[in-house]
Amino acid sequence: MLKQLKPYKVLQERRIEELKSDAYLLEHQKSGAHIVLLSNSDDNKVFNIGFRTPPEDDTGVAHILEHSVLCGSKKFPAKDSFVELLKGSLNTFLNAMTYPDKTVYPVASRNDHDFHNLMDVYLDAVLNTNIYENEKIFLQEGWNYNLTSEDDELTYNGVVYNEMKGAFSSPERLVRREVLNSLFPDTTYSCESGGFPEAILDLTYEGLLDFHKRYYHPSNSYIYLYGDMDMEEKLQWLDENYLGNYDRIEIDSEIKLQSAFPKRVDTVKSYSAGSTESEVDNSFLTYNAVIGTSLDKELNIAFQILLYALLNAPGAVLKQALLDKGIAKDVYGSYDDSLYQPVFTVGLKKSNLSSKDEFLGTIKEVLERVVKEGFDPKALLAGINSYEFNHREADFGRMPKGLIYGLSSLQSWLYDKEAPFTYFEANDVFAELRSKMKDGYFEQLVEKYLLQNTHTSFVALTPDKGLNARKEEALKERLKSVQAGLRPEEVQDMIKRTEALAEYQNTPSTKEQQQVIPTLSIEDIDTKASKLYQTLNNVDGTTILHHNLYTNGIGYLRLLFDIKEVPRRLLPYVGLLKNVLGYVDTQNYLFNELSNEIHIHSGGINSGVGSYANAHQLHDFKATYEFNAKVLYDKLGFAFDMIKEIVFTSRFDNSKRLFEIISQVKGNLQRSLINSGHSAGVARSSSKHSAVADFREAVSGIAYYQWLEDLQANFDAKKEQLSSSLQELMGYIFRPENLLVSYTADDKGYEGLEEQVSALKAKLFTHEVAKEAFTFTPATHNEGFRSPSEVQYVVQTGNYAEKGYAYTGSLRVLQGILSLDYLWNNIRAKGGAYGCMSGFRRNGDSFLASYRDPNLDKTYKVYEEIPQYLNDFRADEREMTRYIIGAIQDLDTPRTPYSEGAFSLECYLSNVTEADLQQERNEVLGTKESDIIGFAGFVSAILEQQHRCVIGNEHKIEEQKQQFDETLDLIKH
Repeated sequence: MLKQLKPYKVLQERRIEELKSDAYLLEHQKSGAHIVLLSNSDDNKVFNIGFRTPPEDDTGVAHILEHSVLCGSKKFPAKDSFVELLKGSLNTFLNAMTYPDKTVYPVASRNDHDFHNLMDVYLDAVLNTNIYENEKIFLQEGWNYNLTSEDDELTYNGVVYNEMKGAFSSPERLVRREVLNSLFPDTTYSCESGGFPEAILDLTYEGLLDFHKRYYHPSNSYIYLYGDMDMEEKLQWLDENYLGNYDRIEIDSEIKLQSAFPKRVDTVKSYSAGSTESEVDNSFLTYNAVIGTSLDKELNIAFQILLYALLNAPGAVLKQALLDKGIAKDVYGSYDDSLYQPVFTVGLKKSNLSSKDEFLGTIKEVLERVVKEGFDPKALLAGINSYEFNHREADFGRMPKGLIYGLSSLQSWLYDKEAPFTYFEANDVFAELRSKMKDGYFEQLVEKYLLQNTHTSFVALTPDKGLNARKEEALKERLKSVQAGLRPEEVQDMIKRTEALAEYQNTPSTKEQQQVIPTLSIEDIDTKASKLYQTLNNVDGTTILHHNLYTNGIGYLRLLFDIKEVPRRLLPYVGLLKNVLGYVDTQNYLFNELSNEIHIHSGGINSGVGSYANAHQLHDFKATYEFNAKVLYDKLGFAFDMIKEIVFTSRFDNSKRLFEIISQVKGNLQRSLINSGHSAGVARSSSKHSAVADFREAVSGIAYYQWLEDLQANFDAKKEQLSSSLQELMGYIFRPENLLVSYTADDKGYEGLEEQVSALKAKLFTHEVAKEAFTFTPATHNEGFRSPSEVQYVVQTGNYAEKGYAYTGSLRVLQGILSLDYLWNNIRAKGGAYGCMSGFRRNGDSFLASYRDPNLDKTYKVYEEIPQYLNDFRADEREMTRYIIGAIQDLDTPRTPYSEGAFSLECYLSNVTEADLQQERNEVLGTKESDIIGFAGFVSAILEQQHRCVIGNEHKIEEQKQQFDETLDLIKH
């Protein structure tokens, strides 16, 4: 039928059995648009329009344009059309992303009407944007001068400007940037598509418009449709409403190849370290190699396997050799195949520039030995099996699999217009790699691409304690210079521009503009809440939750052990234990052999710590230590055997290995605290008024990080205590009375589970231990944590149940109104922060938070004015419907069999029933304007508790230290 559509030419047509899809490659003949269709039975439909957008400088024009086009268009002129969609859509995905060489605008929804609306708004946004009519969009989303009076100091602001100040506060982000600069000096990859903060200030409005004119045309577009829909109807609509309005033009957006180097390039740069951080043992060293092109599917999958065998597996040969040299606290590897020319990286963290020769020499020595003696075949086989398991499972969490397939198509399609299907099929590659593995194929790749290859670089980043201060001073001087050079009439003009931007930001879109945004009706929403899959069985007093679902032959096993009565002195060790078990030697396996054995026979076995607040009882919660395993049904016994091997025979006497683990865990947590300061701040602040948050803080938060810092710094003195405490902890956790089992599989998969559980219980510890009930003492102690960041994460928390308020589903509607209306307008649009959010949990814990925020006290003033905003809140029936639909969208996120089982388990542990879920849904659907107004006192009660925490720029924290009871350094070593 598609061949009968005259506007289109069908270039390729094929059946892709691995995706259960009929695939088509088409070209729109008039406009030249490139189109891929994947037609199948998946009701979670996906649309994406992407453009090749190679930047020519570091101004972030591609990134700022991505933000700007979603601020209103010809057909949908509301200035915040993206936010309006977020408020009132049943989308399962709605976002836009800027990559080094492309910009994509994907949406997904299970509702046909909603899916059509999303396509319409996004297509009009990218092709008919309002940026040509309104420069203020650029000023808000990119950057602007802010001057409120003649006596005021000139400042900069802008959403992307502040976003990238936050992004480049991460040394890891800087390392990646410098790696690309070193390897691709002559191509677009040497330019920062996201934008360097200093360079963003050089972008002009005219430059933004020029970039849009150049690249945002159907001739340069890559359109993707996936799922269960009438593809013919969608193509007809695309032609009649958008593509048919454009004539084909020539656009030079080709991503050019970088010529190989005759020899390695070496680069040394610096990054900003905190004032209390040491400049010793704090450098990043990397060795980087360009590997062919992303059009070579087998080569790229093979290098993912090599990455596992050389660097990512516990005890991987190259990683372990570098750790054994003692030249770094952590070793990592990456393979970036999102580029036309993929990059393989070997990296050291917490190292020194003086170790350069030993670093490079060790890499050469190990790789030469691998080529000569060969890989451990089990390491390669484990890598292949692990990669293949993930490919077949196709479980991407909350991300629709159709979206991931669409993005993977661009790995080849962007560089070869006839090759969009390259990465959809991989089963044949896995079979081929298993065969070639025996003939030295992987060793040959190492020799060709990692030893003989001259298109390589060495990149180091060294710490500079004063860098942030110098950058801030340079910025102030730049502003002073600009301000000093202004003539009186220019000063007045700048004040007027500042006022005009503020007026634009303070003036909501008109009712008429907002009403053009398509919306659904309440009738489009299913009134029935999610079903819970939790059949309860009992084996010798142990509860088994069977989540009876079709899983395509994969069993998802979770063994949970109650840790609520572990003594508080051992809680930090609980946090560490999840990184120790499975990563140290056992009776029958060295730790690297253990990992290989697990990945050869399963989709992975790991452990973690869980905490589940009781939805109906203040300060009550369950805490668990959990083993998770993914196995084919016939490998269930293997999973239990390996878990028993880990629990009963793990050895804690190898202090060298324990130190390696501690260093890696500390480094990863440090990165998380800096990059996700809003989450860390919410956890820390909540721990002052919430028992479950207090527990989480001890096992995974800032308190846990501080404990790790001390443990690493004083390891020699504490290693004996560490080993004995871990051993003692095992006796507290792995006891028969603590066990709960959760298993997601169909009836066939359940067969044999109960026998395995009985056998495990018979081996668990039964010796007497001195259990200790978890105690919690509330406190008010506000903290400001100084970090090497250029922006802030500003948090306020509280608990409404403490003040006698009860949970209602209408709080989900309130959360959307605050996050996407009040906070968005005041903290993001006006304040320039990249993000803002709020949350109200069933147990009463609530939060307000900002993300990559240039402000601190101004943000707290915004929080303080929420009750007044709610008192003044007014919304007509259409607006309330949109808010309700937005709240329901989060409740109706599609779940995979794994996540469906996990959700049912979480409800069981949190004391949430199907009746609770139905009541919540009824309350969401029944939310009225008066309910939102009524929340004014509710939010006041939370704010009055005055629980605050900020993680941010050390100078900003010190300037406003009166906000806190204490200011501290987030990172000390």
